[in-house]
Amino acid sequence: MSLPRLIATDLDGTLLDPAGAVTPRTRRALESARQAGAEVVFVTARPPRAIGLIAKETGVSGTAICSNGAIVYDLAAGRIVTTHPLDREDARTVARTLSEALPGVSFAIETGAGVLFEPGYGKHIPEDLPYRRQVESVWTATEPVVKLLAWSSEHHADEMFTAAVAAVDGQAEITHSGGSGLLEISAAGVTKAGTLAELCDERGIDPSAVVAFGDMPNDLAVLTYAGTGYAMANSHHTVLAAVERHTLSNAEDGVAVVLEGYFTP
Repeated sequence: MSLPRLIATDLDGTLLDPAGAVTPRTRRALESARQAGAEVVFVTARPPRAIGLIAKETGVSGTAICSNGAIVYDLAAGRIVTTHPLDREDARTVARTLSEALPGVSFAIETGAGVLFEPGYGKHIPEDLPYRRQVESVWTATEPVVKLLAWSSEHHADEMFTAAVAAVDGQAEITHSGGSGLLEISAAGVTKAGTLAELCDERGIDPSAVVAFGDMPNDLAVLTYAGTGYAMANSHHTVLAAVERHTLSNAEDGVAVVLEGYFTP
C-alpha cells in the first residue's frame, strides 16, 4: 500500500470531536502522518481566524484552505496567501434572487477578517463575537465579499439549497454545512475541491496520492476529487450516499482510525 502524500481534512464534524476538540489519538495520528512525509491540509468553511488554535493543538503548520476554498492561508506565517472573493455586484444580484426565492432570508458577509450582518440575521458563532459588526445593509460596506451568508429561521438548509441552486442558476457556488438554515455562497467556480486541486498541482501531487475526510455537502467535491475519500459515519445523508468509503464518526476518532492504517507500523 503506497502512502498518501497529502491528507485533506475538514474540521467540524470530521477532525474535531463533538465538543470541537482534537483528541489525543487524532493528534498522534496526524503526527505519524507528518513524520512519514505526508502534508496535512485543513480544508474548511472556517475563516483563518478560527483555525489558529486547532493548528497549534495538532502541530499542523503548513497551508490551510479556508472559507470553502475562497482563502488560502499560511499557518506558520499567519497570513493570507490568496483570496478568491465574490464580486460585490454579483453577490448583490444573488442576494436579490435568493430574497425572491426564499422570503424572509437575511444576509451577512464574511470578509476574511470578520462578519458584517444585517438586522434579522440570527446565525452567530460565539467565538466570532469580537469580529462581527451589525450594519444596516451589507451592500454599503466596502470590505471584500469572501462569502455571502444567507440565513433563515423558517427553512431547513436542504430546502434552501434546492431552491437557491435553481434560482441562482450557476451565478455562484452554493453549499451548506447542515440543517441550521444557513447557506454559504462563493464566487462561481470557487470550491474547497477547486482550491485543493490548485494546491496539489503546485506541489506536483496527483489526486491518487490524496486521502480526504469530510461530513457535509461542502466536502463532497473534495471527497470525490481525492484518490481516496472517506465520509464520516456522522455525515449528511447525501454524503454517505455518494461516497463509497466510510469511517467511524468524529466521536470515535474516525480520521485517526484511517490514518493509523496507513502510518502505524
